[in-house]
Amino acid sequence: MTGLARKALAEAIGTFVFAFAAIGAVNSGSELTPLAIGFVLTVLVYATGHISGAHLNPAVSVGVWLRGAIDLQGMLAYIGAQLVGAALAGALSFAVWPLGQPTPVQAGPAFLVEALWTFVLAFVVLNVATSKDHPNNSFYGLAIGSTVFVGAVAVGGISGGGFNPAIALGLAITGQFAWGLYWLYLIAPIVGGAVAALAFRLLNPDDTIEAAK
Repeated sequence: MTGLARKALAEAIGTFVFAFAAIGAVNSGSELTPLAIGFVLTVLVYATGHISGAHLNPAVSVGVWLRGAIDLQGMLAYIGAQLVGAALAGALSFAVWPLGQPTPVQAGPAFLVEALWTFVLAFVVLNVATSKDHPNNSFYGLAIGSTVFVGAVAVGGISGGGFNPAIALGLAITGQFAWGLYWLYLIAPIVGGAVAALAFRLLNPDDTIEAAK
């Protein structure tokens, strides 16, 4: 298996588990749902970070590409793997849970918070997981998972707390997100991830690395 294929497979497996857990947490109706989603991302970042960098999110992959830490081929392979993993999780979930009801959202506020908090998430990822000032650190998984937890609590009631086009795809397949609003959960996070990459480059002008192959 080539290096890129191995990394893409790790992204697919990680995003599959992330999406399936998120779908289950949402279906549980528990007040601990945001915490469960943050924790599962934390453990998956630690589990797959040494293989692929544990993006598990197309918006993060776009940000990492614009930051210069992955090449275009790698970004496209990652995004494809993430979407496939989330779609498979959504399909498998029907063996356990019935079709859900879409979260009612207003497009304008939802777009704003999805873009804003994905910016925060991608900015955290770039600074704790790709910065040359944090080589081989041990806190990046907790920082990333905690960011998703805080976002889900802070603005999840406005948008449903996607912050990830792949997870949003899984939730759309299961009926938790309306298909007519999927464009919002696709475009807003990509915008947030791209702005995060620009902010990283502005604040870290000397932090340049060769794109991963």
